Amino acid sequence: MVKYNKKILIISPHYPPSNLAAVHRSRLFAQHLPDYGWEPIILTVDEQDYEETLDWNLHRLLPASQRIEKVRAFGVTKPRLIGDIGIRGFIQLYRRAKQLLQMEQMDFVYIPIPSFYAALLGRWLHAATKVPYGIDYIDPWVHHFAGSDRIFSRHWWSTEIAGFLEPIAVKKASLITGVAAGYYKGVQQRNPHLMQQAIFGAMPYGGELTDHQQLAALNIAPYLFTPQTGVIQLVYAGAMLPKAYAPLTAIFKALAAHAAIAQKVQFHFIGTGKRTNDPNSHNIKPLAEAYGLWQTSVFEYPKRISYVDVLVHLNAADGVFILGSTEPHYTPSKTYQGVLSGKPILAVLHQASTAVEVLQTSGAGKVLSFDGETDMATIENHFVAALSEFMVWMQTFNPANIDQRAFDEYSAHAITGQLAQLLDCVHDKP
Repeated sequence: MVKYNKKILIISPHYPPSNLAAVHRSRLFAQHLPDYGWEPIILTVDEQDYEETLDWNLHRLLPASQRIEKVRAFGVTKPRLIGDIGIRGFIQLYRRAKQLLQMEQMDFVYIPIPSFYAALLGRWLHAATKVPYGIDYIDPWVHHFAGSDRIFSRHWWSTEIAGFLEPIAVKKASLITGVAAGYYKGVQQRNPHLMQQAIFGAMPYGGELTDHQQLAALNIAPYLFTPQTGVIQLVYAGAMLPKAYAPLTAIFKALAAHAAIAQKVQFHFIGTGKRTNDPNSHNIKPLAEAYGLWQTSVFEYPKRISYVDVLVHLNAADGVFILGSTEPHYTPSKTYQGVLSGKPILAVLHQASTAVEVLQTSGAGKVLSFDGETDMATIENHFVAALSEFMVWMQTFNPANIDQRAFDEYSAHAITGQLAQLLDCVHDKP
């Protein structure tokens, strides 16, 4: 039995069976924190009050022993005036959190955002109980949307409200973390006093091997496509990076010019639509149609599907396709999901991306690299050769031969270890 030294209350208004991407941050932290001496208690809103489709398969991935406290939130009115779960459940979350902090000896309150409004709970609870708190920026809170400069528009109001509330929320924070340092850089600039008061740390999402290992027990069949003989099926899962369209255009140009190789491969783009829940908001289809590849070599399923369903389709595919952008931001942490699927990876990445060397040296995949937005000719001229080489190599690919040590630091367990170190620093701080 693990002997806990400290307790942490994680306030996450959405939690499985919610299928929102952000729930994995809290889920995986809570799963691994016990290994580092922290006992997590999750405080969330009851799933009866969620608006999105529930994913009970994701709920089945939670450890059976995990402690989850739930509160009810105010319902969504008709017409829908307030939908944000952080607002609808704010008072209820505050009351229950305060009770838990007063009844049990808690050492820390941790609040992943969004919901951005939930960040204010830390400040309120600290004022009432003196328990230190931290905020985890899964997304930046204060940022300018397209249209934010239009006074009194919805986006303008969102930006103005964020600019007003964020300083209140972070004023007494002891810890600020984020998926990347850029997510909280603005927080530091707008609130310079935090540089002496708080500890900062950047931690990407981590990959979780046990999620893949539990797929067989869930017994879910792929439904977007079915395996076929005589053709290589590759899956690209997730949103398209804004600056990835130029490389993708170069790839489609190359395929269009080599029909013999194009008919041997299928690229399945999943969750790449303009709107996450719109099955008709295609981003890839118009480009594929322009080059005569639509529904022969290129397929798109714009609507975002659940995390578990993504794993199912990765498992059904022959390989994983990774596409970076003209900027060198694609990291090994983003490739780790593909590695955990046990499938060979074909990647097209900026040559300065740290994922290039890791993929190549680990034996997890083949990479065609290019030198930014002025080097689309490299992709157009060499993609078919790279694809042909990949198709030959994958015939002898064995996931057991991947040097997993190259990805150790990107596991959810290791990432949680980074969080635990930061929490220990706050806890031990005089």
